[in-house]
Amino acid sequence: MTKTNPGRFFEDYQVGQVIKHAVPRTVAEGERALYHALYPARHALYSSDVFAADCGLDGSPVDDLIAFHVVFGKTVPDVSLNAVANLGYAEGRWLLPVYPGDTLRSESEVIGVKENSNGKTGVVYVRTRGINQNDDVVLEYVRWVMVRKGNVDAPAPETVLPDLKKVLSVDDLVIPEGLTFENYYFDLAGEQHRWGDYAVGEIIDHVDGVTIEEAEHMLATRLWQNTAKVHFDLTFRPEGRLIYGGHVISMARALSFNGLANAQMIVGLNGGAHANPCFSGDTIKAWTEVLDKAETDFPGVGAIRLRLVATKDGSVGDLKGEDGKYKSGVLLDLDYWALMPV
Repeated sequence: MTKTNPGRFFEDYQVGQVIKHAVPRTVAEGERALYHALYPARHALYSSDVFAADCGLDGSPVDDLIAFHVVFGKTVPDVSLNAVANLGYAEGRWLLPVYPGDTLRSESEVIGVKENSNGKTGVVYVRTRGINQNDDVVLEYVRWVMVRKGNVDAPAPETVLPDLKKVLSVDDLVIPEGLTFENYYFDLAGEQHRWGDYAVGEIIDHVDGVTIEEAEHMLATRLWQNTAKVHFDLTFRPEGRLIYGGHVISMARALSFNGLANAQMIVGLNGGAHANPCFSGDTIKAWTEVLDKAETDFPGVGAIRLRLVATKDGSVGDLKGEDGKYKSGVLLDLDYWALMPV
């Protein structure tokens, strides 16, 4: 009996199956420091204990996307080791801040399956939860992945497609207990733009760009314990090691500081697509469209829905061609809710 893990193939998934992923991880200040070294991340709430305390929190949490990457990385050996592509996200919610010293583990439930017409691959839908040392769910999201079949003659399972919300409402969002922006220091945050200064339909060009380096993206992917072969092994992608999509998400979010420095906390993920592959040498730039705004019951706190787009050609405001498909220069199309001082 082999002792190594070849990963699951499409025919190995069943709706209702719950997978508890190895290995729990205690998050420390080192993750924050390395995250800020890998990405130009500068949001004040995640950089300063004093700033966070003035906002009603116990201290500075680790960046929301650190929590996402840690939880996501644990799922890779069980969900996407044999994936062709990570296709999309939905119903993502950050439920509790993650602080240095918290220990995170992940578990996923299979909520949908559909074999593709070629009979060689299928799409698997999973709802993943990140759980801390107190058994509290800190993060949950749905993603769907195209996975190879190990045996192309395996019978197709009954198609089950989950009913997913296209957009989270503001009532679906969980705002950290005690959060207040009444004592918010705009000078220390880096910009004066408040929630009321943004208009639905407005497009913000974040101006700056970062060229992806081979060593950095592999270091980042190892940091999150993501074991997908396409990120490391050139025999799987002779044209180049594929950049982990989360690396592109974090880079684009960090670049969005220029123009959205006060979009402090990510609390919801409505949807997302990795539109085209990213490789070392590509230069990532980003722009954001304001999609919606909503008031909250928390003092001084507004919610803003943003569409974050990362490109490798520097284009702004233009995503798809006449055929309805993403243009080749588009890398990421991410729809999320953030919290901002009013």
